[in-house]
Amino acid sequence: MLPFVARSSSRSEINHFASVPSSLLPAFGTNFDEGYLNLRKYVIAPYNRRYRLWQTFLVALVVYSAWASPFELAFRELSIGSLVPVDIIVDGFFAIDIILTFFVAYLDRSTYLLVDDHKKIAIRYIKMLHFPMDLASTLPFDQIYQILTGKRHGPEIFGFLNMLRLWRLRHVSEFFSRLEKDIRISYTATRFCKLICVTLFAVHFAGCMYFWLAFHHKTPENTWLHKELPDFKYRSVWLCYIYSMYWSITTLTTVGYGDLYAVNTEEKVYSSLFMLFNIGLTAYIIGNMTNLAVHNTVRTFAMRDAFNRVLRYASKSRLPKRLKEQMLAHKELKLKMEESQQQEVLQDIPKAIRSSIAQHLFSNVVDKAYLFKGVSDECIIQLASDMKAEYYLPKVDIILQNEMPIYFYILVYGSLDLFIHKNGSEQLLFELEPGGMAGEIGGMFNIPQPFTVRTRRLSQVIRINQHQFKQMMQPFNNDGKQIINNFIKYLREQRGSVLEEIPYLSELLGDLYLEHITQNGDSHDEVSRYHDDGPCKEGRTINSDPRSSPASTRVIIHGHHPNEKKMGKGDTKKLILLPSSIEELFRVAEKKFGKRARKILMADGSEVEEINVLRDHDELYIF
Repeated sequence: MLPFVARSSSRSEINHFASVPSSLLPAFGTNFDEGYLNLRKYVIAPYNRRYRLWQTFLVALVVYSAWASPFELAFRELSIGSLVPVDIIVDGFFAIDIILTFFVAYLDRSTYLLVDDHKKIAIRYIKMLHFPMDLASTLPFDQIYQILTGKRHGPEIFGFLNMLRLWRLRHVSEFFSRLEKDIRISYTATRFCKLICVTLFAVHFAGCMYFWLAFHHKTPENTWLHKELPDFKYRSVWLCYIYSMYWSITTLTTVGYGDLYAVNTEEKVYSSLFMLFNIGLTAYIIGNMTNLAVHNTVRTFAMRDAFNRVLRYASKSRLPKRLKEQMLAHKELKLKMEESQQQEVLQDIPKAIRSSIAQHLFSNVVDKAYLFKGVSDECIIQLASDMKAEYYLPKVDIILQNEMPIYFYILVYGSLDLFIHKNGSEQLLFELEPGGMAGEIGGMFNIPQPFTVRTRRLSQVIRINQHQFKQMMQPFNNDGKQIINNFIKYLREQRGSVLEEIPYLSELLGDLYLEHITQNGDSHDEVSRYHDDGPCKEGRTINSDPRSSPASTRVIIHGHHPNEKKMGKGDTKKLILLPSSIEELFRVAEKKFGKRARKILMADGSEVEEINVLRDHDELYIF
């Protein structure tokens, strides 16, 4: 099993850097200062993990403040300060946050660098609106008034001053903004929670303010609550709160049963303004819900449009039903692959990471393929980096017989059938199981594909580009020899019916090995040993110096005059490597055809007098 080449940092470093906002990253083309993330002593980074936890804790306190501030204003006379101790504790935590803010670095928008100078941080915070509002929302005005005057209850104005605590809601807004960008949390769930929180706060605030109007009206009998609770000023706080929430919810949902309605002018004005607000809130909620629904169904609409385009094209071109079904099936598979977003995810990832992913996914599969048995780990890693995975539906042709080789494939799972076409019919040769290879014969020999390869069921294959494969193998001399040996061994193990379908098999095997030896500059002795003992030693003749000869030129020779038409078994054509001289070509022809020859003609009847004028795949008639 291949070792996996890891290119990764520690998990803590990744999580730490992932928490850095995009605005804190330096611009392209600028130097990344080593001290950029190393701040001065007693200065807190805004993305610090502990500081983020503190901000999250404050959000829970803000939820209490958002509920308590309107409640204490509306039911101030009835609650008799029962929430005062909790208010003091909460205000204390926000006072600590004000102090901490003087030590939190900020981003300079002109340089996009963190400023960690204590003086600059303090001046900036004091000059901003945040400092006076944070201070005003934290001061306990009621308690200060009691200490200064000795009175237990202050004027009504202090209830409105406590409403300044709603300024703290900005912490909730920032919290939801972070959650929406956090990939570990569902965006849809975050948006739902945000909409629910907005709705609940609107209901609570409106209900409390409506009760405040009734409680402070000069004639309690002329209020919306008197009809249901004549003595509501002396009833339980929570009973009055329930009535207020009931009115707020029925009005917000535009139900309006008619049992609670505005009586005096102030209540009618307030109800009208609340209903106008409800219009905007409802539009906001519906708009967000629509966006979430469209986001989840946009791929469905795209799929249906793609299918309709295929059907229109098939109808316009009058394609047969079989082709139409194949096109639809392929389009469906492609869309499903797009839903999994495999290519989309890998597209924007750096090449080094993509290479590591490919090694992790494909190395074991490549290592088990027959062609790469005994190949070095370095070669396998390089091969795996350039591979791509593909899916094919059942009964789909991956390779067509007689097409030029571009790719060859390794089957990961599924099943492939290899066919040949003879006399207008298909003949099944064998079935390819997982781990097998297809298309490598045409690729290795650089000949038209001898077989048609078709999927039997849903299959996944690894695709290898033939041209890239040959270029990549040039530095791996020993591995190239091993691959050729594996290939020759595989062909020898095949049945005769399979080998018969590969034209000029013995000559092609010889060309393959000799071409590899010549390209890698091996010695003359090695070439001679291959000539004497190679897989196609019979009838092979090569020049004494292969690097200076046209050893890579292949020609077809016939043992008769070009005017003689010999077909079928009587045709004596042979594919050979072109030797270095005319005399040697005569000797090869004599060995091939068993008779001495004296003349070499081209197909057009012209006589060949010099060996250098011949080109690859010329047909020569030697007789």
